[in-house]
Amino acid sequence: MPIYEYQCQACGHEHEALQKLSAEPLVTCPACSKPELQKKISAAGFRLKGSGWYETDFKSGNKKNIAGEAKSSPAK
Repeated sequence: MPIYEYQCQACGHEHEALQKLSAEPLVTCPACSKPELQKKISAAGFRLKGSGWYETDFKSGNKKNIAGEAKSSPAK
């Protein structure tokens, strides 16, 4: 379940709520009890990695081009 951030437009109180994706957004501020709560837009707190992603994602050093290293160079 994702954590959503809210901010009250009346008193400025910031609130985080752990909610299901299908849950209705909160509207009542827990600090002032006014129906002025607005959902904020924030960055996701996860990083995608593992098989199936681009080979250059999260690589460092000399391992940037793994596919190019795997190709055999033609013999002269």
